[in-house]
Amino acid sequence: MGKRILFFLLTNILVMTTIVIVWSIITAFTDIGGSFETGGSGLGIDYGSLMVFSLLVGFIGSFMSLAMSRWVAKKMMKVKVLDPDGSLAPQERAVVEKVHRLARAAGLAHMPEVGIYRSAEVNAFATGPTKKRSLVAVSSGLLQTMDDDAVEGVIAHEIAHVSNGDMVTMTLLQGVVNTFVVFLSRIVAIVVSRLVRSEMQMVVRFAAIIVFQILFSILGSIVVSAFSRWREYRADRGGADLAGRDKMAHALRSLKSYVDRAHLDNDRTDDAAIQTMKINGKSGMAKLFSSHPDLDERIARLEQR
Repeated sequence: MGKRILFFLLTNILVMTTIVIVWSIITAFTDIGGSFETGGSGLGIDYGSLMVFSLLVGFIGSFMSLAMSRWVAKKMMKVKVLDPDGSLAPQERAVVEKVHRLARAAGLAHMPEVGIYRSAEVNAFATGPTKKRSLVAVSSGLLQTMDDDAVEGVIAHEIAHVSNGDMVTMTLLQGVVNTFVVFLSRIVAIVVSRLVRSEMQMVVRFAAIIVFQILFSILGSIVVSAFSRWREYRADRGGADLAGRDKMAHALRSLKSYVDRAHLDNDRTDDAAIQTMKINGKSGMAKLFSSHPDLDERIARLEQR
């Protein structure tokens, strides 16, 4: 259930890359300074100005990603937003009522938007720039696969993310990561550009900035993913407080059962939903990029409370 993280990280990389490309084009055709070179000793880089630039670009990119998060999620997943005052099917009405009841229990003053998207995968996510403008969406596969108690546990987990303000915290962390990404990519690009002829330096520097920024962004996602794994444990505890520990544990065990079936289903290896769920089986280095901890560990920690 890590789609909100995937949307946020992808949007962040795209926004950051766009900002840098636009800035590079502007500095290439105007008198606005953008090289951050002083011509002094050593590397001859104005580190102070570069750090200020990096902070601005890093946090602007992060907060733009946050502002776009709900819109991007709706468009990419084709979420059908449910109007609580409109005509809804019984299953849709039940989802809205669960979200609103748990949101009130969490002390949220504004009810999240509620949505359903058509997908065979067993999934749910919460996103949005603020608690006031949040979205909780569940897949049709989750509603068809899990029983009522498990669905309530999953929704309680997502409401806990909203209540904890996890997206804002993630944005601040991403802003710090972005700052170092921009800072380091510019320094490396300057060094690389000095290894070629002077007439090629501008082109090489431009290309190097883009390449290293994307590379460092991917490496920076290790830090973001580590924080994401920690906050999943916290959301599990929050979900247990809202729906009850038994329902939260039941939801995790139901998801674990589904994942186990996905691993054993040799006849459906091309099924996109199955492949999505197999992400939970990451091992080795791949675990560093996982936004969610192992389900067995989550269940064990929850039951030890």
